[in-house]
Amino acid sequence: MTVSASTAPPQEESTQAAAPGPTANPNPTAPPAPEKRRGADTRALTQLLFTQLKELESGTAEHARVRGALIEANLPLVRYAAARFRSRNEPMEDVVQVGTIGLINAIDRFDPDRGVQFPTFAMPTVVGEIKRYFRDNVRTVHVPRRLHELWVQVNSATEDLTTTFGRSPTTAEIAERLRITEEEVLSCIEAGRSYHATSLEAAQEGDGLPGLLDRLGYEDPALDGVEHRDLVRHLLVQLPEREQRILLLRYYSNLTQSQISAELGVSQMHVSRLLARSFQRLRSANRIEA
Repeated sequence: MTVSASTAPPQEESTQAAAPGPTANPNPTAPPAPEKRRGADTRALTQLLFTQLKELESGTAEHARVRGALIEANLPLVRYAAARFRSRNEPMEDVVQVGTIGLINAIDRFDPDRGVQFPTFAMPTVVGEIKRYFRDNVRTVHVPRRLHELWVQVNSATEDLTTTFGRSPTTAEIAERLRITEEEVLSCIEAGRSYHATSLEAAQEGDGLPGLLDRLGYEDPALDGVEHRDLVRHLLVQLPEREQRILLLRYYSNLTQSQISAELGVSQMHVSRLLARSFQRLRSANRIEA
C-alpha cells in the first residue's frame, strides 16, 4: 500500500490530525476521513503482519514474503521522514532508499509484545539512518563534528528568523539568537556549502560564461618535457654507471665540465669525450624527430 509523502503523514500522527475537535466533525455519523481510515488500515495491517512474522522461521520464503509486505506497507513513513530533508537538495529517491534501510532495521528489531506502536519505534531509526547518510556520504568536504552540529542549529535559526521577520536574517541576528559569535555563524555557513561541489567544466548559470576549467586553466609549459624526461630516464639505465653520474652532475646538478673533472678526478677533456659518447649512445638508442 503506497501513499505519497506529501499527502500522508506517519501513521501515529494521522490519528491526531483527524481526531475530532469542537468543530472538526459536527456529524458523528459521517464516515471517517480518508487519511484517518488509511492510517488505521495501515496500523491494523502492520500489527497483523508482525503477528504472522513472529510465528515464522527466519530465512524461509514465507518469512521473507511477510517481511517484504511489512516494508511495503510502511514506506509512507519513510517518505514522510525523507520529506524533512528536502532542503538538502539531495535526490529524494536516494534519501528514501536510505530511509528504507532504517525501516528494515526497525522491522528486524521490533518486538510487538512490548506495547509500542511500530511508527513510534521506527521513526528515530529511519531519521537516524538518513542523518548518518548525510553526515558520512553526502558532504564533499568533511567538517568537524562540532561545526556540523552547529550548522544544523544555524540553519534552523535562519528558518525561524526568516518566518519572524519576513526576510533573511543578518549574521548578527543569527549569532544573537544562538548566543555565538558572528565568526562562528560564518564558519557554519561555509561548512554548509560542503554539501555540494561545482564541476570545473560546468557553465555558469545565467551569464553564459564558460566553466571554471576554461577560465582558470592554463597550459603548463613543462608538460611537453614530461614524455622526454621519462624517455631519458629509461635510456640512462643503459649507460655505464660512470657516464650516468657524469650526465647527472652536468644536467641535474648543473656542474661545469671542469667541476665534474675535479669531482671525479679525471681530466676535463676526458669528461668532454665521455659526454659526447653518452649523447651518441642515447641518440642511436632512440631517434627523436625534430
